[in-house]
Amino acid sequence: MDDFAFPSSVLQMAPEHPPRLVHEWVTAIDLTPAEYGTHSLSRTKASLIYKATGNLRAIRILLGHSKLENTLRYLGVDASSTAPAMRPTEISPTGMSAPALR
Repeated sequence: MDDFAFPSSVLQMAPEHPPRLVHEWVTAIDLTPAEYGTHSLSRTKASLIYKATGNLRAIRILLGHSKLENTLRYLGVDASSTAPAMRPTEISPTGMSAPALR
């Protein structure tokens, strides 16, 4: 347990364990392991949540992104296709500006 920054009495999972589990699961259902990984499954889940809820802010928090623009890019979503309230904006000293994506 000395290798962990925050040791606890709860069983810790080594970083290499989740990819191994995904490989085993994908192989067990006769899919090609090279086409699936922990990252692709995370991205798929985030995309499914977005399609079901349209809640970009919740997805940003779930993925740990600090900027909404990063979440949009990760999901492959065009900011112009999102609801105005969900579009990223910049705050200027005089107020809010138009949606900003770089």
